[in-house]
Amino acid sequence: GELTVAITEADLYDYPGMYLRGGGDRSLHSKFPAVATKENQPRDRTVEVVERAPYIAETDGSRTFPWRLVILAEEHADLIENQMVYALARPLEIDDTSWIRPGKVAWDWWNYNNVYGVDFRAGVNTETYKYYIDFASKYGIEYIILDEGWYELWDLHKISPDIDMPALLAYAESKNVGIILWVVWKTLEDQMEMLDIFEQWGVKGIKVDFMQRDDQWMVNYYWKIALEAAKRKMLVDFHGSYKPSGLRRAYPNVITREGLRGLEHSKWDTFPTPEHNTVLPFTRMLAGPMDYTPGAMINAQKENFHPVFKRPTSLTTRCHQLALYVVFESPLQMLADSPSHYLEEPECMEFLAAVPTVWDETRVVAAKISDYVILARRNGDDWYLGAIGDEEAREFDVDLSFLGDGEWMMLEYRDGINADRYASDYVYEEKAVSAETALKLKLAPAGGWAARFVKK
Repeated sequence: GELTVAITEADLYDYPGMYLRGGGDRSLHSKFPAVATKENQPRDRTVEVVERAPYIAETDGSRTFPWRLVILAEEHADLIENQMVYALARPLEIDDTSWIRPGKVAWDWWNYNNVYGVDFRAGVNTETYKYYIDFASKYGIEYIILDEGWYELWDLHKISPDIDMPALLAYAESKNVGIILWVVWKTLEDQMEMLDIFEQWGVKGIKVDFMQRDDQWMVNYYWKIALEAAKRKMLVDFHGSYKPSGLRRAYPNVITREGLRGLEHSKWDTFPTPEHNTVLPFTRMLAGPMDYTPGAMINAQKENFHPVFKRPTSLTTRCHQLALYVVFESPLQMLADSPSHYLEEPECMEFLAAVPTVWDETRVVAAKISDYVILARRNGDDWYLGAIGDEEAREFDVDLSFLGDGEWMMLEYRDGINADRYASDYVYEEKAVSAETALKLKLAPAGGWAARFVKK
């Protein structure tokens, strides 16, 4: 039969990342970013390499070099279950990991702080973030993030005058919600003393953004930040990042990273497409967790989708967005939409509040690259099932044998009968099921299906 081949690397340490170029004769050639010798910084976040050395690394000779992985899969599903990148990474380097707390995050930037039905002016300010904290607290969401705007760009010491940081941190603590702060990587590099200040403030994590390189120096920067954050018991989410290569095994506080085209692209592009979403579990997710930032509550089919930066939409159905919380792995999982939207959707929030971000077991029910992915995942006693499809309407017969013995209550979210034209249309239903139940799934175009199974 046909084999599917995936090529990547693991244990990337003190060395540049590898790229592959087609040779035209069915061959692949590796290419590595050379050592930067001259740089130019036109913006707070942009450091351009102007000149490079004629070599790719300066390193000790007696060392192990990164693994080159060629993963062969007889079935597409094997790529989703593959753990090679993690298995070949260097082992744990943190003595105590008990403080590393996965969870969900109420995120401000994607939804443009579109908070409504309130008596304060929404924006990057104390009142808006208190509203995020109240929302997070109500639903047991572990964190909120303060993205771009909380500090004056170029200087982390200059907090926006609209934000009372001590009051906000105290309020978050009183509600048992952690705060994560977004920072531009270069500003953090120039002001590393801020990590001590963040620690004093009680900040739970940092989102480090816009690195956009993986030459030797930058790869080492990731390791440095992982270590310095771990010393201060802080999580790290790398954005504008290169693909993961196993750093999270040594430093599990590096809990997720971007390194993909996620939901944010819908603010300025007719992307990400549902087909793209059905490719990611076999490609990018093979390398490690991905901060795709799902959770759009305004949903559209292709014929009535427009990118709107200040009022974004997903190019999928509502149920596709819910299912991404099961299908896409990220121990720190964003809720990208406005708390005001979520508060108007208590049925959807029942699922989003309950769905875990880490799993004890994963079973691939059905999977075909660029067409569909159906995963069953277990956390503790509960099972979850998520299904996403591409632009085609699809039907599946699903075997629930993974449930094992006993009777279960299935809390089901499926595409509504009109989801092919009004993508937010969905049906919520509770049904008694068992391992013997023959389940039929119907996905609309760009559709999805999600359910939680609770033992009766």
